[in-house]
Amino acid sequence: MPAIHVDDLTVLPRVATSTKQPREVMSITTAPRGFEGEGFPVRRAFAGVPLELTDPFIHMDQMGEVEYAAGEPKGTPWHPHRGFETVTYIMDGTFEHADSHGGGGLITNGDTQWMTAGSGLLHIERPPEDLVASGGLFHGVQLWVNLPRTQKLATPRYQDLRASQVGLATTSDAGALIRVIAGDVGGISGPGSTTTPISMAHVSVSKGAQVNLPWRPDFNALLYVLAGRGTVNGTPIRDGQLAVLGHGDEIRFGADVTQDSRTHEMEVLLLGGAPIREPIAWMGPFVMNTRSEVLQAFEDFQAGRLGTIPAHEGLGGASGQ
Repeated sequence: MPAIHVDDLTVLPRVATSTKQPREVMSITTAPRGFEGEGFPVRRAFAGVPLELTDPFIHMDQMGEVEYAAGEPKGTPWHPHRGFETVTYIMDGTFEHADSHGGGGLITNGDTQWMTAGSGLLHIERPPEDLVASGGLFHGVQLWVNLPRTQKLATPRYQDLRASQVGLATTSDAGALIRVIAGDVGGISGPGSTTTPISMAHVSVSKGAQVNLPWRPDFNALLYVLAGRGTVNGTPIRDGQLAVLGHGDEIRFGADVTQDSRTHEMEVLLLGGAPIREPIAWMGPFVMNTRSEVLQAFEDFQAGRLGTIPAHEGLGGASGQ
């Protein structure tokens, strides 16, 4: 899992340890496996967790980790979105994005694309032709972040966040690599410009190491294990599991001394944000506040008001799924 890697963690800024109030574990759930788009494997990280506990986050898929044979890599067809943001973080492999508002590009090891759908657009995500031809390792995460009522019809925008821009830090004993993608974690800021106040970080924890991270008390806190196993505030947790944490101003977690043969570190995704606390009407690719707004989004899509597929793409019609 390359993402962005630092050989000597001792050169990085240290996140100070604290004696603050640790967040207790409210629940741990295991993400079921499924398929998305044209058939690529995912784990539904928030399955079974009430939206009021994940707010402002709506949905998250762990894409892969999968080793594709030549000709196997799959993506999604053209499809619409309105009313929220998609955040796609690639740890291994390469993904190509294009949208009807002019955003897009290639993202690869450690890069993130941040698409604010706002009033609506069409987009596509797919592996590039060379990856389809050769096959290879693919692993990423796609997160949906809700928008407040006042921003649901904002002008769409696209952020291309390179791995080299990510905020990097380590713990006092250099036992973990902390990559801050958005928001602030322990005084380290990420490059993502967020409409809804959030923090997002990917942490690689060495075998046997412990991490104590300060966390904004007004944010919720979610910890998802991408690989490996360990504990969160003393409770066992492993790959494919999500911990919803309670109130406090610090997150405590650590990696087991022994990991399985293909996992050298415990890989953790940390999410937190200020809950929006507004009604959610969600159907397929649209997340609004009322059912009538969702129906209007479908009507606008069918009428072509969410944009058109660029002529040079030549990939046929968009799907509403």
